Amino acid sequence: MVDAHGLGRELLGDPATGWSMGPPGAIAEFARDPEEVTEAGPAAVVTPRGGIRLEPPPGTVPVAYETPAGRDLHWTQAVAFCLPHGEARRAGRAAITELGPDADALRPADRGAVLVDLGLGTPTVDACVRTEDLELLALIGAHAGEPLFATPLGAELVARSPHRVFLTAVGRVEVYAPIPGPDQRSPLGPHTHLLPHLLGREPGPTTPVRAGYVAVAHAYPPHPAADHLGRPHAFDPDRLARFDAVLDVAGDPLLRALKESVREAVRAGRAPVGLPQDPVGRAVVAVTLRQLTRTDGPTPEAWLPYRDLPAELLGPAGDPNAG
Repeated sequence: MVDAHGLGRELLGDPATGWSMGPPGAIAEFARDPEEVTEAGPAAVVTPRGGIRLEPPPGTVPVAYETPAGRDLHWTQAVAFCLPHGEARRAGRAAITELGPDADALRPADRGAVLVDLGLGTPTVDACVRTEDLELLALIGAHAGEPLFATPLGAELVARSPHRVFLTAVGRVEVYAPIPGPDQRSPLGPHTHLLPHLLGREPGPTTPVRAGYVAVAHAYPPHPAADHLGRPHAFDPDRLARFDAVLDVAGDPLLRALKESVREAVRAGRAPVGLPQDPVGRAVVAVTLRQLTRTDGPTPEAWLPYRDLPAELLGPAGDPNAG
């Protein structure tokens, strides 16, 4: 069993590692710059723009994996912190609910501010805002017990930019940066996405989370070909080797062996034989071939059909840490 606490602390200590908590449609992301001022503890990192606390309970299973992201040879690498469905569940409130002062806030100065669950009904994250703004609290109180999207509160939340606080069974992400307006892009660093049309979407079929478990948080260790915002940079073979070492510790051993077997076959000039047909196995083959184009040169013609997947199996190229 992988030590979730130990691996989590190691990843938290790396400023080039990005994070997310929450499912598609209601997700909070945390990232920091290497030179950014931080307050750090054994289980938390806080910057002026946001913070994260990671406290995996017993039974948390870290799962390291790689999956294709879009076309053009991109891929995502991540470590998912997974729990059984029952242990991952949060309150699942379906209406706006005031929760009182946030006694567990990352910064002592925020512990008197009021936490409000937005009532999205998401099973693995309580998506909240936190504020001391009395006018905003009055507006929230006037719509308590109602579904968020049936109220006019959305525009007020954007205009007033309260802290966003996303709570999960393995920790929390807090975002202090302003909420971008309708015509603005999400800021670099900590931010949240609230996309109603994605709420309830299941994870992609190429993510190797074991049956009965759900990914509650993700870490995105330094990518060989992109920064934590997905912006490309010169390929770094040392980063590839470092994530392979993470796969050795927290990846599926059979998938890790598959990756090495594909590398060996391509480098030996052998044709593809007996490759897996399931989505997870196909993803491993595709990512390995994409990486080999960076380390070894063009993909041999016989292997080209295995470097891409059908569109329904591909993650979006804009995923955090895709490169």
